[in-house]
Amino acid sequence: MTAMTLRPILIHPDPRLRKTVPRIDAIDADVRKLAEDMLETMYDAPGIGLAAPQIGAMQRIFVMDCDRDHPGTKPMVCINPEITWENDMVVTSEEGCLSIPDYYAEVDRSEVIRLKFLDIDGKEHEEELDGQWSICAQHELDHLNGKLFIDYLGAVRRQMVTRKMQKLKKELARS
Repeated sequence: MTAMTLRPILIHPDPRLRKTVPRIDAIDADVRKLAEDMLETMYDAPGIGLAAPQIGAMQRIFVMDCDRDHPGTKPMVCINPEITWENDMVVTSEEGCLSIPDYYAEVDRSEVIRLKFLDIDGKEHEEELDGQWSICAQHELDHLNGKLFIDYLGAVRRQMVTRKMQKLKKELARS
């Protein structure tokens, strides 16, 4: 086991957050280290999900842990994830994002999905996810495709959030 490292989380707007990232060809020590760092960064933030582009790693991997009562007991590392099925039921819930701090908005997502992915050992899984797990997986998969949750909002609200984040980035750069 290597020492985990907290990684800085990119703040919108950053062009890396708008890129579709490529599949991971081989799960090696670097990918495992990335996953460990992502989990540590996610828990420290604190958040329930984190995609590799959010820390500037342009790879098709995200981590999530929606068990708020027992964080760290069943985190998921999803490599090359894809949704293979989603039901027709839509749920509306309030979402936030570590790359868009302190902003939340209602977003519509599929209530239940089936997610196919590789785990950290390269084993293939296909799991049915519902509730917060389904919402989080869809949110993180969007990140891997260059999409942010604010893209589900109207243009005026999206521009307002972008201006707010630009201002925040300037303030952070000064401090």
